[in-house]
Amino acid sequence: MNYLAHALLASHSDDAMLGAFLGDFVKGSDAANFADAIATEIAVHRRIDTFTDAHAIVLDAKRLFDPSRRRFAGIALDVFYDHVLARDWNRYHPESLGDFSARFYRALERNSRQLPERARSIAERMSRRDWLGAYARFEGAESALHGIGTRLSRNGEQLAACAADLREHYDVLAEGFHALFPQLQDVASETRHAILAQRGAD
Repeated sequence: MNYLAHALLASHSDDAMLGAFLGDFVKGSDAANFADAIATEIAVHRRIDTFTDAHAIVLDAKRLFDPSRRRFAGIALDVFYDHVLARDWNRYHPESLGDFSARFYRALERNSRQLPERARSIAERMSRRDWLGAYARFEGAESALHGIGTRLSRNGEQLAACAADLREHYDVLAEGFHALFPQLQDVASETRHAILAQRGAD
């Protein structure tokens, strides 16, 4: 899952959204340096990623990619799943995508001092260019793949080329997302409750 999915799967306080975003930037035990609400969502983010990466739907989806670029399929699927979520947003949340995205951007801006330098830079670009809103169009997902590819140390053009696989298998991959996402909602809720219960027992 990518930024939009993680934001939606978080509890929707500012701290929770911040933690969902930081899950890609805070490693190991460093999460303990943040407030409990932020640390909880960092842990939820990590659990979601682990569950997603090992899921049969995702493993089967990766096999649909051309073998020459299959190693980039995981990144491409993360972006594509955000596209499908944005496209079908009303299926999962009553608030408009525009309002939700604006609230997420404000949460990152208000807490920018807590963000590592790389995360702060990405948050600023995300807000300025409305990445989350752009995901609603497939062209926005393609642009995201190209942008990520330019930041890879090598073979970034192969990631951008994954857009061809996404287009070819669009409907099957979108159906896979809709089958997977309710399970992720359950995983996020169960993980959060387990963390809070453990914290209360300590």
